[in-house]
Amino acid sequence: MAKAQSAMEYLMTYGWAILILGIAIVVLYSLGLFSPGSFVTSSCIFPADFGCLSGALATNGLFSINLEQSTASNINLTAVGCNNLGQTTNMVSFSPQKYMLIGSNISLTTLCYSNLTVYSSTPGSIYQGYLVMNYTDLQTGFPHTVIGRLLEKVV
Repeated sequence: MAKAQSAMEYLMTYGWAILILGIAIVVLYSLGLFSPGSFVTSSCIFPADFGCLSGALATNGLFSINLEQSTASNINLTAVGCNNLGQTTNMVSFSPQKYMLIGSNISLTTLCYSNLTVYSSTPGSIYQGYLVMNYTDLQTGFPHTVIGRLLEKVV
């Protein structure tokens, strides 16, 4: 009889411990702690002459960005595109061109593409790609292309 009672106490003690551990794991999972996307912060990295002040990627692939320029002269922004290949395909041309003073910023929207189709995903997923911009330096008249790296969490 003492052995049966000892075995029952053993099972009850470990049973409660396993139940509490299971509940803790479910709570942590529901909070998104086991999802790698929950630890990723959005980033936008450009060469030294440009910077991202803010950016947001919608589930339908529409990317909104507030871009700052700090080139040596005023520029005309002629086109912008977003894709995962870093190419100048699917760019939106501006007519008229967007004039930017030295140190100014501008808000732009464009569609992001993934493998040549418009990107669409669920909130919380991660988009890794490039923002490609064409601009003309107004002091020299030379056209330039600049490519920035994007890591955006879909909102």
